[in-house]
Amino acid sequence: MPPNERSKAKRLLDDCFLHDSDRMRHYEAIELLKTRLVPIADRETAALDAVAGRILAEPVLSPRNVPPADNSAVDGYAFAHADYLAGNGTFPVTARIAAGNKPSGPLEAGSAVRIFTGAPMPEGADTVAMQEDCDADNDGTVVVPPGLKPGANRRKAGEDLKQGDTIAEAATLLTPQHIASIASAGFGEIPVFAKLRIALVSGGDELVEPGNTARDGQIYDTNRHMLKALLARLPVEVTDLGILPDDPAIIGKTLAEAAENHHAVISSGGTSRGEEDHIVAMLDEIGKRHLWQLAVKPGRPMSFGQIGDTVFFGLPGNPVACMVCFLLYIRPALLRLGGAAWSEPMRFPLPAGFEIARKKPGRREFWRGRVVQGDGGRAQLEKFARDGSGLISGLWQSGGLIEVGEDVTAVSQGDLLDFIPWSEFGI
Repeated sequence: MPPNERSKAKRLLDDCFLHDSDRMRHYEAIELLKTRLVPIADRETAALDAVAGRILAEPVLSPRNVPPADNSAVDGYAFAHADYLAGNGTFPVTARIAAGNKPSGPLEAGSAVRIFTGAPMPEGADTVAMQEDCDADNDGTVVVPPGLKPGANRRKAGEDLKQGDTIAEAATLLTPQHIASIASAGFGEIPVFAKLRIALVSGGDELVEPGNTARDGQIYDTNRHMLKALLARLPVEVTDLGILPDDPAIIGKTLAEAAENHHAVISSGGTSRGEEDHIVAMLDEIGKRHLWQLAVKPGRPMSFGQIGDTVFFGLPGNPVACMVCFLLYIRPALLRLGGAAWSEPMRFPLPAGFEIARKKPGRREFWRGRVVQGDGGRAQLEKFARDGSGLISGLWQSGGLIEVGEDVTAVSQGDLLDFIPWSEFGI
């Protein structure tokens, strides 16, 4: 079945991004996306080694106890703690159990067994002494030092997972940690959402592909390559449509064809209101522009819309604004469309180590910054000195974003500001 046919039952609402404000505030935009977007991806079963970074389609419940039986946490000697208390700590060694083997029978009363890490405990044994703490004699006995507590160095059956425990809920973005736990329960494959199909395009006659020669007045296309790198960390398949010229007919044809077999189209540049901003103009002709001018900096000239059932995201042309808007709005939107729960980055309130005399009220600003060691060794925020949306160096020199609310008009030393590290966006 063609990809554009498989998901026809899962439609976007015609007013998916519709709003009644000329310029939306940040959290208004987030709330609208959060409440109106629903998963549109199909489901499939994938091998365990292919699900890292994928989105789980159904809960995964453990079919067994993990570990399946009591086992030793160390190399050493296993015995009954009651025998240990009753005697002088000297035991005859009557058996040997390696990992992967099972005991030949219950523990003989008053004896110990040689045991290795991960090996199952014999019936009747409840405590293990580490081999380096014991004295093993050539006559087949071992002397265990005093002071061991009952159950020392023993892992209990089901200590990690009990049969029926939920390992991961549906809509979970699967990490290596999840995969380790799922593997320990014995799953070789699991149900996940299929990858979203994303069309990516840049617009503008001024753009030239890196590796080619840039003529006077041209710049290298930074955004498309940055976005491809960001999308590579998400469960999506990207179709790179390259750079579109400032030709309305070509732009309209390309966007319409991309919408036929992709879940989303992402463009950068051409999203403002200028005479050469043809991408937004063509969106108005072939689809619906639910455009808001966001009350944020950087990133005001950002547009949302749809072409049929395909989502359209129009990102600003300035690289910093492009990346910030992608991380704040498009990344969580794509994850939601792909089956994940809506996610917000964790914010860490930290004191400002700088001053800003004046900030324009009414808009939320995201400054590039990092955490540094201030007076007394305490963490504080350092703001990147230059704010320009085209200054790409600030993205890699900084450690994340300093978020400053709409009502803030100035910042003094020591004011608490929210910091969002890049790691909260998976980068």
